[in-house]
Amino acid sequence: QVQLVESGGGLVQAGGSLRLSCAASGRTSSNYVMGWFRQAPGKEREFVAAISWSSSSTYYADSAKGRKTISRDNAGNTGYLQMNSLKPEDTAVYYCAARYGSALYTSQNRYDYWGQGTQVTVSS
Repeated sequence: QVQLVESGGGLVQAGGSLRLSCAASGRTSSNYVMGWFRQAPGKEREFVAAISWSSSSTYYADSAKGRKTISRDNAGNTGYLQMNSLKPEDTAVYYCAARYGSALYTSQNRYDYWGQGTQVTVSS
């Protein structure tokens, strides 16, 4: 199993940047995909981005392209989501998720392990 803990959320003005981190522990030596999702108030959880074990493959939601960058450091067992040019509509709880294997999925049902989430609030 993999345990995940997010950090790096907070309050930022529109146009600002944040970098979220996801610290992984447990069975981290095995090949696993890391994904980021978010859930805004009153809305369903939605996919943001995913990255393969080797970082050779990434996939982004259309809303994330150009403003968000997913990365990972396997030596440090940490994943990242760099968010630039933030907008008020980016306000949400951001979750890190993981699944063993190599395929990148956008459906939250494909991910087996989840962090507790970190709040991102973007003020206008």
